[in-house]
Amino acid sequence: MIDQIYIEDAVIEHPRARAILQKFPHATVTQCARYGEIFNRRAQNFRLQKIKPALILAEKFTNHVLPSPPEYAIGGEQNYYFSHMLNCIYDCRYCFLQGMYQSAHYVVFVNYEDFFDAISDKVRAAGDASVHFFSGYDCDSLALDPVTGFVEEFLPVFRGHPGALLELRTKSTQIRSLLAQEPMPNCIIAYSFTPAEIAHAIEHKTPAVSKRLQALQRLQAHGWQIGLRFDPLIYQEGVKEQYKTLFEQVFRRVDTELLHSVSLGSFRLPKSYYQKLSRLYPEEVLFASPLEETGDGMVSYRENIRDDLLSFCRDALLCYIPEHKFFPCEPSPPFQRKQERQHAL
Repeated sequence: MIDQIYIEDAVIEHPRARAILQKFPHATVTQCARYGEIFNRRAQNFRLQKIKPALILAEKFTNHVLPSPPEYAIGGEQNYYFSHMLNCIYDCRYCFLQGMYQSAHYVVFVNYEDFFDAISDKVRAAGDASVHFFSGYDCDSLALDPVTGFVEEFLPVFRGHPGALLELRTKSTQIRSLLAQEPMPNCIIAYSFTPAEIAHAIEHKTPAVSKRLQALQRLQAHGWQIGLRFDPLIYQEGVKEQYKTLFEQVFRRVDTELLHSVSLGSFRLPKSYYQKLSRLYPEEVLFASPLEETGDGMVSYRENIRDDLLSFCRDALLCYIPEHKFFPCEPSPPFQRKQERQHAL
C-alpha cells in the first residue's frame, strides 16, 4: 500500500512514528527537515500522485484545533475541527482537498498529545456552553485507522470530557477499533452517502454504499450513535429517484433510536478549487454539470436546480426522521483559514 515514507528529522525516534514505520518494513524511508518540503512543493501533479501516494510523518506545531465551517454545526454552541491527518485514501471527484493542496501524499501528525491538550483547553474554555469537535474535515476519520491508531488514541480524551461531543466523519468500513470499545454517548460515527450510481461514478476507491450500510448496522448493533451525511448532493439525470431509493435503503437499515442527526448540503466549491479540479479532470462529467458562480466566490449548481434538489431531499428525509434531528448545511462564503503550508516551514 505504501512504498515511500518521508519522516521529519524531529520525529524519527517518536514512538508513534516508529510504530507506523514497522507496519511498512519494505517501504523506502527518507528523512526531511519539515513536511512542507515535500507536501507544499510547487509543480506537483495531484492526479499522478493520487495513483501511488507516499506517507509523510510529521509534527504539527500550531492550530491543532480550529473553528469549524459554519455548515458543519449539528446543534453545538461552539464548534471546532481537528486534523491529525491531511488528505484521504479515497478519490472522490468532488473533494475540495484536491483543490486546496499541492500534493496527494498523506500527512500524519504523530504528536497526538498536543491535539489532546488543545481539545482539553477548548472544553475548559467553553464552560457551560455545548462544544462539538469534528474529525474528518481534512481526511477520512477511519480509513487509515489501522495505520494511525487514531480511534484508540483519541477516544479516551473524549471519555474524559463527557460534555464534549466528537463526530467521526467517514465512508470507511474500518470499524474494528470501534467494535473493540464500549460505545460513548458523546461520540457520533457519521457516514457520508450518495446514491449508488453516483458513488460508483465519482467516489473512486470508496466502499460501496451497501458495504457502508453493513458497517453502520454493525456499529449500531454495538451501541454506537450514528450520523447520516447526505452532503454534497450531486445532480444528474434521474437524480431524484436515485436519492429516493438511497433514503429507502438507508432507513430500512438504520435504528432511528440510535440516530443522532442527519445533514444535507448541496455541492459547492470555492471558485479557485473548482478551477483547479476541472483542470485536473477535464473529462469529468461532474464539472460539465449546470454549475455557476454564486456571487460569494463559490461554485454550485444553478439556483433553481440546487434549491429544487435540496427541497426534494429535505421533504423526503423528514418522512423518516423528526425535524429536530435534521441539520441543513446552509451555503456559506468560502471558509477562511490559514493554509497548512503556512505552518510547514
